[in-house]
Amino acid sequence: MTFARQRQRGVSLLIVIVVVLLTMLMTVWASKTALLNELIVGNDADYQRAFEAAQAMLQDAEQDILGQNIDGSTCVPTSDAKVCRTAGNVWFIGEEKDFVALLATLEAAPNVPCLDAICAKRTGKQDFWNDKELLVKMRAQGARYGMYTGAQKGSYSNPILQATADGAGAWYWIEVMPYASSAGALITNNPRAEPLMLNLKPALVYRITAIAQGLKSGTQVVLQSTLARQKIKD
Repeated sequence: MTFARQRQRGVSLLIVIVVVLLTMLMTVWASKTALLNELIVGNDADYQRAFEAAQAMLQDAEQDILGQNIDGSTCVPTSDAKVCRTAGNVWFIGEEKDFVALLATLEAAPNVPCLDAICAKRTGKQDFWNDKELLVKMRAQGARYGMYTGAQKGSYSNPILQATADGAGAWYWIEVMPYASSAGALITNNPRAEPLMLNLKPALVYRITAIAQGLKSGTQVVLQSTLARQKIKD
């Protein structure tokens, strides 16, 4: 009888040890799962925040090109000479005859063919945001939110738009490109397609590139859009 009881106690101890080990494994698994979920949610939130910042930069660039405030009214100069581009080396020209001079000024710029966020059409590497050295040079000529439009950043606005440290925050660049309506190359890749007749004066289109760096390392959002500044026919 005594020997049987000892065997039962030994089996019970083994079962308890196994149950404890299984409980520990389940606890570790649950904690790692929770940590992974938290990491995924955090990365997704940072991406969404960067995406919204890049969208805001696209809109700010469009207002810059049109010379408007965020509400559509005409941009009014302030004490900051950059707002409404009241001072600087380049601006959005109003006559086609000025395009050659603008292009020559941009191409003569050091490092990259850009000045004050206005750029000549890129002919080399298009995805410059994947080239660290080139990206640093482009940032030096990029525009921050509100730099040329006077748009204000509130206390509760996107923190990425408020970041101004080197390599942090968001920027935009605007490429000025001639538009040949007879070719329609900027509108479609189909050689048989009818060209899209735009009432452009001057005959230029603008390609905007906006980049937003997330608050977490490795988060980057790149958005591009094309704006045609059309004139209403009389």
